Amino acid sequence: MASLVWFRNDLRLHDHQPLDQALRRKQPMILLYCFDPRQFGQTAFGFPKTGAYRAQFLLESVADLRRSLQNLGSDLVVRVGLPEDIIPDLVKAHGVTAVYWHEEVTTEEVRVEQALEKQLASLGCKTKIYWGSTLYHPDNLPFKIARLPEVFTQFRQQVERQSPVDVALPPPTQLSPLPQIDPGPLPTLASLDLDSPTPSDRAVLTFKGGATAGLKRLHHYVWDADCLKSYKQTRNGMVGANYSSKLSAWLALGCLSPRQIYATVRQYEVDRVCNDSTYWLIFELLWRDYFRFICAKHGDSVFYPSGLRGLPIEWKQDWARFDRWRNGTTGFPLVDANMRELAQSGFMSNRGRQNVASFLTKNLGLDWRMGAEWFESLLIDYDVCSNYGNWNYSAGVGNDARGFRYFNMLKQSKDYDPDGLYVKRWLPELQGIPAAKVHIPWQLQPVEQKRFKVTIGVDYPHPVVDLHQSILANEKIYTAATELR
Repeated sequence: MASLVWFRNDLRLHDHQPLDQALRRKQPMILLYCFDPRQFGQTAFGFPKTGAYRAQFLLESVADLRRSLQNLGSDLVVRVGLPEDIIPDLVKAHGVTAVYWHEEVTTEEVRVEQALEKQLASLGCKTKIYWGSTLYHPDNLPFKIARLPEVFTQFRQQVERQSPVDVALPPPTQLSPLPQIDPGPLPTLASLDLDSPTPSDRAVLTFKGGATAGLKRLHHYVWDADCLKSYKQTRNGMVGANYSSKLSAWLALGCLSPRQIYATVRQYEVDRVCNDSTYWLIFELLWRDYFRFICAKHGDSVFYPSGLRGLPIEWKQDWARFDRWRNGTTGFPLVDANMRELAQSGFMSNRGRQNVASFLTKNLGLDWRMGAEWFESLLIDYDVCSNYGNWNYSAGVGNDARGFRYFNMLKQSKDYDPDGLYVKRWLPELQGIPAAKVHIPWQLQPVEQKRFKVTIGVDYPHPVVDLHQSILANEKIYTAATELR
């Protein structure tokens, strides 16, 4: 007899309840990760579902998990194929009596779970399913998920007032060897039909996948660099490694547990300082929780063009304009710099994400799902619930969205990149333009273009839309949709 632990978006040993519970049975364990080919197909709009940056980070994370298990005396079994096929085969071949895993909440993942549960039930194999992706466990919430507040502030206030955070489980210190089974090789990017990404020296950070690197980053940001004490003031930055924690990539694949981060923050508050910034990092974890609980409550509607609010907006799918957005050639430096950073590094700041999402939906009037799928393809910290929840919000179709709200690109540029350091970093063609004019290059006179060595329309594009007129036009469409609802 044996147990099987199926690793998914929980590529760690600390705070891992399925592993912890399986260990209590004191019988041989098969520890498994499946590379599901469906995750390397195409999105609905034809983008690679898992692009090269995401795939590389995933491969590094799985390799790190394997090394950690080997160091404890076991190993990770790696397979390429459908989990609902691979796991039942292992159950039959090795006398597995129970399979353990962390549950997910969105359509594709749930469909896989349901297919697997059906197969295992027919084999008489037990399933042991746990919740482990959020800071707060659903059992500790002051309401059932079906009655989750539709406004984040109401959710946060009730949870902070009434809900405890469970203590993070410690990692195992020793494991038994695998049963007689071939662990199998890790796939390569080439075998997944992906080219190796070329790292950019402009990137804010070199993201290395795996719990080892995630814990190292957490320790560096909080203790070594001592940045947590000013997180609230710096979190909207766009240049440098430490303006924000950058923990999202390791959270997305479960290389870091949110409860481990919470425990670290609380320890920092005891040892060094407790202030608005230390609270704010936990506040951001609460937003992450909220999006996951909202997806658990509302199901597929987060993926509909009408979003969680059910607004029948006539979204456009203009590929010429979309290509200018995703290629960073809209003619608006803040948008273009962020999109080029994403394309060349797999990362973008939170402030950048809000701006480019607002521009796509409120200025270009394009289908927000195109942007969501592009982010899904490229972002190394892609998390289905946070990604689609945030895009719902930006498009004005989210449950907590507040009408036709948009970001003023010029004001955002001056507020968050007043010296033009960020846009010049990613748009070298604008390097010679002074800070006062770098965010409005279309206003440069011919003599200025010659002086600053940039020709608008040649070296850098003319604006794709008029900022003011495009907002007015798309607000009309949005208002008409709200009146139809």
